[in-house]
Formats: sequence, C-alpha cells, structure tokens
Amino acid sequence: MKVLVLADIQNDFLPGGALAVPDGDKIIPVVNELQNYFELVVATQDWHPANHKSFASNQKDKKPFEFIELRGLKQVLWPDHCVQGSYGAEFSDQLNMNKAEAIFRKGTDPEIDSYSGFFDNGHLKSTCLEDYLRGKQVDQVYVAGLCGDICVFYTAMDSLREGFETYIIEDATCPLRQEDFEATNKQFIQKGGKLITSVEIMGK
Repeated sequence: MKVLVLADIQNDFLPGGALAVPDGDKIIPVVNELQNYFELVVATQDWHPANHKSFASNQKDKKPFEFIELRGLKQVLWPDHCVQGSYGAEFSDQLNMNKAEAIFRKGTDPEIDSYSGFFDNGHLKSTCLEDYLRGKQVDQVYVAGLCGDICVFYTAMDSLREGFETYIIEDATCPLRQEDFEATNKQFIQKGGKLITSVEIMGK
C-alpha cells in the first residue's frame, strides 16, 4: 500500500504566519487533489509547548535564526511558531483533512526539536508513525507539505531509513529556501529517494 504524508500544512508556515514559507499556500489545491489518488492519508503537525528551547524567545540574548547547541545537536533558533492550542498550530482551513486517518504530532518535547514526522532530531523518541504504517502494510511513502528543505526532507529521509520506498512530490511542497531545497533533494536522491510530480501520480 502507498500512503500520502501531509507534513505540517499549518497556519504558521503559510503566508502571514510566524514562520511563513514563501508561496506555501499555493501547494494546497495540489495536495487536496492528490488525496483522491491515495487509499491512505496521514498528517504530521508541529506542536510545540510555549517553553520550547528551539524558540529564540526562550534563549537569553538570542535572535531568530542564530544557532546554539541543544541536546548535543546544532540547533537553529526559530521565531515562536506552532504553539500548542494556538491558531498558528492549526491546519489551514483550505486544507482538506477529511481523508486524513491519523495525525502525528511532533516537537512536543521542549528539550529537543523535531523536524521529521517519524522521530525527534536526535532519534531519541518515535512518534509511532513507522509502527502505524507497518500496521497498514504500507511499503511506499509519498511526502508533501511544508517546508521542503526541512520537515518534508527529514520526514522523507527517516522514511528511507525505516526501509520504505520514498518519494517527495515536488510540486506539492515548498521550501523555506530554494537553494537549500536543491541541496536536500540531492541528499535524498543519493540515499535512494525519488522525486515525483503530482501529474505523474494523477496520470494527467
């Protein structure tokens, strides 16, 4: 079985949000149509406590996009975003969530960031997405959403690591930075991942 994973299509990552991805809203019509071509759809949701240590506001004399070390890992400091229970953490009201069978929340531990829908950045704790997909007999994972060079990339890389045949749907994701997206896509392909377009999936 194949699954469509919708990564973090939340208000804070859309235009006007706290950590907006340029043109991030433009993927939503594509994502909505794509769901009709998958028997299984799941979503990931960034879900940070307000005291998360990846927020620059929680680090003395630090500004967004500066770096620190967090749990032994290099950590970029972000503007406060996707805070639990906030409007910014909600899925876009333009996104069709009717087909999503499950939502996997990440970034809930204030001590470590979580870009991937499978694990935190240190691979210390699982979201149980892998177990869920195994239970559904999934062998192909297709990732779409926001943003292409971070959460989509790390979710796709962990999917490969867990042994799934993995695709990033190029026109159903947007990067925070285009040059980073090109670099992360190269890494993804080198590890055995594949890039695909919505047209190829929908047969148009």
